[in-house]
Amino acid sequence: MCGILAVLGITDNSQAKRSRIIELSRRLRHRGPDWSGLHCHEDCYLAHQRLAIVDPASGDQPLYNEDKTVAVTVNGEIYNHKELREKLKSHQFRTGSDCEVIAHLYEEYGEDFVDMLDGMFSFVLLDTRDKSFIAARDAIGITPLYIGWGLDGSVWFASEMKALSDDCERFMSFLPGHIYSSKTELRRWYNPPWYSEHIPSAPYDSLVLRKAFEKAVVKRLMTDVPFGVLLSGGLDSSLVASVASRYMKDSEAACQWGTQLHTFCIGLKGSPDLKAAREVADYLGTRHHEFYFTVQEGLDALEEVIYHIETYDVTTIRASTPMFLMSRKIKSLGVKMVLSGEGSDEIFGGYLYFHKAPNKEELHQETCSKIKALHLYDCLRANKSTSAWGVEARVPFLDKEFINVAMSIDPEWKMIRPDLGRIEKWILRNAFDDEHNPYLPKHILYRQKEQFSDGVGYSWIDGLKDHANQQVTDAMLANASFVYPENTPTTKEGYYYRTIFERFFPKNAARSTVPGGPSVACSTAKAVEWDAAWSNNLDPSGRAALGVHVAAYEETKEAKDDSSGYACPQKVQLEKNVVTV
Repeated sequence: MCGILAVLGITDNSQAKRSRIIELSRRLRHRGPDWSGLHCHEDCYLAHQRLAIVDPASGDQPLYNEDKTVAVTVNGEIYNHKELREKLKSHQFRTGSDCEVIAHLYEEYGEDFVDMLDGMFSFVLLDTRDKSFIAARDAIGITPLYIGWGLDGSVWFASEMKALSDDCERFMSFLPGHIYSSKTELRRWYNPPWYSEHIPSAPYDSLVLRKAFEKAVVKRLMTDVPFGVLLSGGLDSSLVASVASRYMKDSEAACQWGTQLHTFCIGLKGSPDLKAAREVADYLGTRHHEFYFTVQEGLDALEEVIYHIETYDVTTIRASTPMFLMSRKIKSLGVKMVLSGEGSDEIFGGYLYFHKAPNKEELHQETCSKIKALHLYDCLRANKSTSAWGVEARVPFLDKEFINVAMSIDPEWKMIRPDLGRIEKWILRNAFDDEHNPYLPKHILYRQKEQFSDGVGYSWIDGLKDHANQQVTDAMLANASFVYPENTPTTKEGYYYRTIFERFFPKNAARSTVPGGPSVACSTAKAVEWDAAWSNNLDPSGRAALGVHVAAYEETKEAKDDSSGYACPQKVQLEKNVVTV
């Protein structure tokens, strides 16, 4: 990942303003520690902090067309850049960067080229010939982008809120799948069939689904630097690791880094993820790296995590903290890119609360809503938690072509049907259930969902709640609606995260970038209506889906970290098939 900042149409064009823009761009240096660039044309600035993944030697940004009348600053990866170069034979390329095609595509096709890009990206392009500009974000919002407006009429774009929040009077998250043009304003360029939420009717073909996913993983092996896979041992990350491992030997990356895949996992000692990931890694023969953290280490990192991920959403913070800690360890090994399993649960209805979906119509609409909101949740977490340490996360489940295939299937196939032996994400599991050349052992292929914040160790969430209870009094929570009238926190944990967020980002515009509303086990507010019992147990943890998880969690004794002295009492009362907190 890289960090971009663009300021267009400022009235103050002094050296002091240039220095200010450089200073603000420097706030994004964690995203791109390899090089910095700045392009200035009259009252327009494009700044870039580079993380070099493809063509580290010559791909510095901003990038240009032949005569430098078009400049572009890009955060992302364009996986089909070689095919696009074939369509641009008359153009002269200066670098091997995958992102350089954007400047030349604009020359060739104007503003309508964005849908030709296959990848994850946020970019700002300046045409100095008429001082027009465009900004665009990838289909799902895998890469972050914010838009802001200054009092002087200037328009700002940045990869993270921290680069523009102090200087813009108003700002907001840039919508995924949209393009902003100084000539035509904001419009959506991404218009797939599923976006309208009409119920699809295509038959389920397991081989088509499998091939689409394999293609999505293989194209993401495009790299000139060391890489690996984030492996929790659950279905999604295990499939990513399995496919990547299977196709490694035929990839260009294997010529530089060898054919053995590196995998990474983090958790509290004895956590479900560590055990499951080790089993998968042994089966696939990967070079596996286990990282451990304590509850206290996670608590100590909370403020830094919230500063980097720029949200006060409870679910996101719970899962971002271990991912943030793991990314630092990964970077210390010299790895700069990882593949991750985000997006599968949204596409296939994999969260435990989908057990309560009343019919295929509501299930499909819920999956559509979840995919459309991913940029505010899992995409934000995966990108910013890793980018905090200069690591790039790629997410094959959110490949445009794969989503089109998966979302065209009649959602009846996604319904959880115990009477037919179908657990959550059955169509994905079945697609990779190959008796002759197995991708994974059966019991792993059909392992039930663990949310990341649960899987790293159940005492992690309990420790967060205990810590928040010590920081937030009953009176503070009782008066929360007066202190925080917008998106009022309903728990002490939520209140605690909000206070940290507000210290870093005190403006109204900042708090409005974070979604709100009731949720259980990561559901939308609409899905809470599926079970009347959920209204009294609104918690984003997978454990809140009462009576759904089939594993009887082992009751653990009070845990104590010897090094920190922090006690983390378990509050989980265990009964078969039911977990109450």
